[in-house]
Amino acid sequence: MKEQGMRHSTFRVALCLALAITGMTAAHAADAPGADAVPGTRQTENASLQAFIKANPDCLEFTDQCSHCAVVNGVAECSTAEIACIKRENHCTRRIAD
Repeated sequence: MKEQGMRHSTFRVALCLALAITGMTAAHAADAPGADAVPGTRQTENASLQAFIKANPDCLEFTDQCSHCAVVNGVAECSTAEIACIKRENHCTRRIAD
């Protein structure tokens, strides 16, 4: 009888460990970059940035009042969006000097 109780205890410990590992794996996956992003959102943002750069070839820096971007080799490198900002249309803040 004592042996059966010991098996149940071992089983419970193993089950708890398995559940804990599963929970940690799920939490880690949720923290992965882009895990909570809506599919296509990033592509739309990139297309919008590229369209702005193409329409403003002399613009070196621009902002939407949330992020500030610099054009490096034809690609926008932007800061992280500020907290509690109101996003607006992109506008150029620095152009190539003539």
